[in-house]
Amino acid sequence: MELKPGDVVILKSGGHPVTVAEVNDDTVECLWMGGEGDLFRETLPKAVIEPAEIDDAEDDDQDEDDQDEDESEDAKESGVLSSLRRFFGFRQP
Repeated sequence: MELKPGDVVILKSGGHPVTVAEVNDDTVECLWMGGEGDLFRETLPKAVIEPAEIDDAEDDDQDEDDQDEDESEDAKESGVLSSLRRFFGFRQP
């Protein structure tokens, strides 16, 4: 397995993806951000890591979710405006 700084890897046993910072003969120094924004750095044996599979579909799913939320908000706003117009006796042009 050929690794270089900037590659994203994961432990073979599972876990979160980490970024390769430095590659040595038998070890790799990896970086990752903790849940509270702390930066962690650990030296790992090459034998325990493998390249992480980055799934672009997750980003696409997030974009679709954002679009659905926007459309939902537009529908709610439209419904509220229609209700207010009816309440105050305004007619849509």
